[in-house]
Formats: sequence, C-alpha cells, structure tokens
Amino acid sequence: MTAADHLLDEFPAVSTAEWEAAIARDLKGADYEKRLIWHSEDGLALKPYYRAEDIKDLVGLDAAPGEFPFRRGARTTGDWRIREEVDAADAEGANRAAREAVAAGAEEIAFRAVRVEGAAELERILANLDEIPVRFEYADERLIGLLIEKMRKQPRAAGISTGCDALPSIPFAADAITAAPDGFVPFTIDGAAFEEAGATCVEEVGFTLAAGVDFLSAVEERGADVGRAATALEFSFATGSNYFFQIAKLRAFRMAWARVLESFGGERERANARIAARTSRWNKTVYDPHVNVLRATTEAMAAVLGGADSVTVAPFDDCYADAGDASRRLARNTQLLLKHEAGMERVADAGGGAYALEALTDALAGEGWKRMQQIEAQGGFRKAQAAGAIAQVLERSMAARENAVVLRRRVMVGTNQFANGAEQALSIVDRARMSETKRGARIYEELRLRTERHTASGERTPRVLLAEFGDVKMRAARSHFAANFFACAGFETVTRRFRKAAEIAAAEGDLIVLCGADTDYAAVAAPLMAKLRDLGRTTPVIVAGNPEGAQKLAAAGVADFVHVRSNPVEMLTKWQERLGIKA
Repeated sequence: MTAADHLLDEFPAVSTAEWEAAIARDLKGADYEKRLIWHSEDGLALKPYYRAEDIKDLVGLDAAPGEFPFRRGARTTGDWRIREEVDAADAEGANRAAREAVAAGAEEIAFRAVRVEGAAELERILANLDEIPVRFEYADERLIGLLIEKMRKQPRAAGISTGCDALPSIPFAADAITAAPDGFVPFTIDGAAFEEAGATCVEEVGFTLAAGVDFLSAVEERGADVGRAATALEFSFATGSNYFFQIAKLRAFRMAWARVLESFGGERERANARIAARTSRWNKTVYDPHVNVLRATTEAMAAVLGGADSVTVAPFDDCYADAGDASRRLARNTQLLLKHEAGMERVADAGGGAYALEALTDALAGEGWKRMQQIEAQGGFRKAQAAGAIAQVLERSMAARENAVVLRRRVMVGTNQFANGAEQALSIVDRARMSETKRGARIYEELRLRTERHTASGERTPRVLLAEFGDVKMRAARSHFAANFFACAGFETVTRRFRKAAEIAAAEGDLIVLCGADTDYAAVAAPLMAKLRDLGRTTPVIVAGNPEGAQKLAAAGVADFVHVRSNPVEMLTKWQERLGIKA
C-alpha cells in the first residue's frame, strides 16, 4: 500500500452539521430555502449539495451494470448504437442512403418515409443490411405482418423494430407478440411525444410508465406472455437541455419499468427496458442554427450517460429545412466523436455513485411512479387519455415552458438572448418544415421573420439609436441590455455616447433608447423631447430601465420603458407595428 492510498486520511472528516454552519455564516441571515434550494419545474426541491448519507438507503446501488433493477444500465459497457434516420421514400433510394450512412459510421437505421408495398420491396429496402439493426418508424399492421413473415423465414443477424403505437389495437398487438420471433420489436411507446408536448421529466416518466402498464395489462388479458410483451416494446425518449435531469430521467425510467415487470410476474432478465433517445426538437432554433450542434452534443451525452440503447442526433437544420449531406454528417460525427475520441463507450454508467445524480434518479423514479399511479386510479392510460386528462396536464406544462421562453427565464442563445440582429434566415426557411413540430423559439422567430419580410419588400430595417450618457457602468449595462432586447426582433442597433440632449436629438434613428442611470433620466428626457419638437421630429423615445420617476418621464413625452420585467414579445410586437412593420 502506497502513501497515495492514505492521502485522504490526512484530511479530517467534516460533518454535515459543520458544512451547514459554514453555509449559515456565509448567508449572513439570508433565507436558506430561497437562496440555495432549487425548485425545478417538476416540483422537486434540490439541495445545494449532496453527501453519502443522502443515498445510503437507495435501492439498486449495489447492482452492477446489466443487473436488475438496471439502475446502472442494461449493458455491461457504455456502448450504444448510433441511429440515423433516412427520409427517402422509394425502396432503392432508402437502401442506398442507409448503406451510405452505415459506411460513414451509423450503426442502426431508422426508415422514416419509405413505402413498403410488399415482400419484394421489403427485400430491396433491406438488401446488404443484414448486420445492421433497422427500424420502420411509421409501420402499420400490414408491414408488421410482412416483417414477422420475413423474420420467421429468414432470421436476421440484427434485429428489426418499428415505431407502431402499441395501444390503439390491442387484439392485433397480442397476436403479433405471440407470432413475432425473437429479435423483432414490433411496438413503441413514444415518451418523446410527451416531452415535445411540454411534459416535465416526472410527467414523461410517469406517462410512459402508465402507457406501458396499460399495454402489458391489456395484452396479458388476451393471452400474450408478459415477458415477451416487454421485449416487444421499445421506449422512445427525447433528451432536452436540462443535462443532469435528462441523465437521471432514463435511469429512473429503467428502474421503474423493472419494478413494473416484476409486479406483473415477468422474468427479471426481460425487465431491462429497451430505450431509444433522440435529441429534442422543442429547443432547436432557426436563427443561429449552429448552436443546435452544441445543444445536440450535450443532449446526446445525456442520453449516453443515461444508458440509452440507441441514440439519434438530428441534423442542426432539421427544424427548418431538409437536411443535407453536410448537416447529416455533422450529426453523425457528433456521436462518433463521443464514442471514439471522448471514449464514452468504454464505461457503463459513468455517473453511477455520484450523490446528486443518484438522489435525482430516485426522486424522478419515485415521483414518476406516483404520477403513473394517479393515471391508474383514473382507469389506466387509455381512459385518462380519452378523457383529456393527459392533454390537460401537457397543456399546463407547455404553457409554463413557453412563458419561460417568452420572458427569457429560459434562455435560447441566439434567439431570445444574445441574438445577432443582422442574421438573415428568410431565404433558407421552409415554412412547412418550420411548423412541423412545436418549438419554443417559434414566437421569437416569427418576430425576426416579420422584420426580414419588411426589409425584403423594399423598406428599411428600423434603426434603434442607443444613446449612452452619464454614469459609465450604468450606461454600458443599459445599452447592452437594450441592444440584446431589440436584436431579438431583427432591429438594427447603433450605440453612441452623448453629452447633451441636443446631440441626441440631432442623431439619426427611428427609435431612441436612453441608456443611463435612473437618477440622470429626468435631466435629459425633458430637454430631449423639447429639442425634438423644435426640430420637427416625432422620433419615439424609450428609457432603458424602470425608474421611480417613470410617470413624470412619461408625462414629459417618453413613450415606453424597457427593462428586465418587460414582456419582450409584447413590447417588440408593439414597436414593430409603431415603426410600420406589419404582420
């Protein structure tokens, strides 16, 4: 044993009480709950730090990766399959695109649009792909029948799955499960649809669990084996930007699903949920679209660390255009880098044992289980869905999420914060593609596109003069805030420093924003309004800030105030209309 083995012995143990006492001293009387406890959108109260004592009673920590209850993953390594989506509609084109993707590093193919008219066409689609798992995203009962027939006659080295919804036709599902050979996964429960409809992580786990429970119960009643039914399911999830929550979400679902199957009497070996993850569509943006590459990278990392079996990274331009070869390659290479250069495939459950992650995993599993039980009390998932109970929850969650984007509490870099006002997107946007799915950025993108259409029609882009004066720190802070604010609507902003109101009045601009300290506004606003009148100008004047004397400033002629409590969408829409930009 070396000296390094005793390194930690040189440091005295510090109790939780001692940590809390040190925190209390630093807070100097401030409220601990308000300052340090984070209340997530799921309603979870998260502590500022976690210790070993916080996870000592958690279930499944001693299980190795690949062991029930699969908290630490369904595999003994960290490897996963790189899934690529193929959009070609004809058999030859789909097969060619699939083989090209595989040659470039893809390890699984998802056909999203291909038409399968019969067995011969199916053969053409699958030609030279025997070693590659494939998926038919929009399969119907006829295609599932063709696939069962093919796999029974010609077993494949790699499996086949489909995105067919498991719940609408239970009699067919029960028969298909009984007839399907091993290696065929005919049904999917689409948890991703919940996330992209607004669900929080707890809701996503709970709703997906409830749908799975309903499915198992229904097919068991029709004589299907529960264990085989479980292996006939794939669960799809969308991974968003809340990094640690997304990791914990997949771990939590896997644990809860193992408990579900155990409660049905299924074999533990079949309780390892098959999970496919795709980077979320909801947070992708048309403006500054290469930021989507960064978003997708962290989302893919979360999916991998959460233990997803296959991961799809969408091309960065997927939200507004048909992806080209370059963007598809960039998406594919994102995973290849994570796998072969970052080495993320080498270790199973790399975050396992991290106190905060383990505590969060348990919290999401527990709250998700409660949500599932609530749905069970309503008669099960299908009844709750038919009654509109699921939609009501999702509508509330989506409204809260969208409001956070509008008010910029939820930041989308390049769109509702830190926008490049000079960027143009009108010529590259496919409006139909842009509207295919709900996205948080849409409301800001419409503001920008409205300004672009105004300019494209031959009109001039509105010019906002940011007039700095007075206190150095305050004028810079206010002008930076205002520049960022108006750039979100595509306005041109120009920043200049002035000493006198007359200088501001003489400067060119369609809108003047005064940027200074609250105490200096009264001395500048009235003379400025008088000078503008003398010059015969009607240029609107806005104050950056929300000073105590706002009423007096308004009485002097100030038209508006822009500050952190402003609703950017409402205010920018109003000023677009005032400056002649029509919807």
